[in-house]
Amino acid sequence: MPDFDILIMNPYPLGQNLLPQSQISCIWKQPDVGAKYRTAVSLHSHTNQSKESLLFIPAFAEKWPLLRWALNEQIKRSVRPIDFSLAYWTPPLPPKLAFELESNQIEIDLELMSLVSLTDHDSIGAPTALSQLPDPVRIPFAVEWSVPFEGAVFHLGVHNLPESQAHLIMDDLAEYTHEPSAPRLNELLSALHGFPEVLIVFNHPLWNQHGLGQPAFRNILDLFLQRYAQFLHAFELNAMRGWNENKDVIQLAATWQRPLISGGDRHGCEPSGALNLTDATSFSDFVDEIRREQLSHIVFMPQYAEVLGIRFMQTVIDTIRDYPDHPVGSRRWDDRVFHMDFQLGYHRPLSALWKAPPPYLGPIFSVIRMVENASVRHALNFTFREKSEAHRALDVPYEVSA
Repeated sequence: MPDFDILIMNPYPLGQNLLPQSQISCIWKQPDVGAKYRTAVSLHSHTNQSKESLLFIPAFAEKWPLLRWALNEQIKRSVRPIDFSLAYWTPPLPPKLAFELESNQIEIDLELMSLVSLTDHDSIGAPTALSQLPDPVRIPFAVEWSVPFEGAVFHLGVHNLPESQAHLIMDDLAEYTHEPSAPRLNELLSALHGFPEVLIVFNHPLWNQHGLGQPAFRNILDLFLQRYAQFLHAFELNAMRGWNENKDVIQLAATWQRPLISGGDRHGCEPSGALNLTDATSFSDFVDEIRREQLSHIVFMPQYAEVLGIRFMQTVIDTIRDYPDHPVGSRRWDDRVFHMDFQLGYHRPLSALWKAPPPYLGPIFSVIRMVENASVRHALNFTFREKSEAHRALDVPYEVSA
């Protein structure tokens, strides 16, 4: 976590003769940092409209013998073949609760006006659902678009799509995701860039999702940026990525002459750990501030000061929690995890594929839930923060300039 304020100024000339300027603050160092602003913006958070891959489970299980044993037991007992590449889970919060979680953090904790953009994976279901409520909630039509490219997959936050064309645009984006083509990607990004009120953010640009060799991944990333950086309006500092990675993103943004922007990447019930501060009172004005004025002020919230692994564990707890007030069919964790039913040919929740969760999951979940105990959480934060080289490196304030 950063323990300082940074002012990042890019010295390279732009076509508009403007220099990207990105300021980074930490709320625990400057609790009044928002006082001179009108608004805070929450970008990049997820609702139950996101389909999240379960491919990470086999790799994760290799590192944890108990989980590996449980997984093997379940595979042996299952009457249906298990294929994690065809399975997914959905975050627990429906769009309205996700919107309220984000807006409440801003309006109550920071006492600022809130702008919230919910970006589910390859879906605009959240803004669509909110716009259709009896008392409609108006938020930008936005998406986190999965962009396959040369064996890697990059993620672009595309915010503030024109509502009248949003669903047609989504069809085009989905077509590319399923059938990638370099000329088509150029066409799509050029068209999105052509909407002056649309904001295109390179989300967690250094996340090597498919675990490619690092030299190969960086070569692919460089090629992607050489071809398409002209259409990317900002690079994201992600509140669910470690500070060492975010520091590298700062340098990447400087190299490619782009401002930085915040991204919460929230999947559970913890509000976004990074926000943008602005005087804009509409999302379109905020987009103009990033795209035309090249100005951005990011503030990391208190949760970013926690050890990242503990925050990931909290997301797991939020995911396996029961929500009795949710609609029927989404209250239990196994209602929100889906696997292909090969007999019927479509995905079904685990709750429909078994009589009850395997009993050995109970003790595993109980161990995970210990993180919610305040004393345990404090001890883990203290222990792992002291051992973390990243945290020790941030004890000394400094500035970064490109």
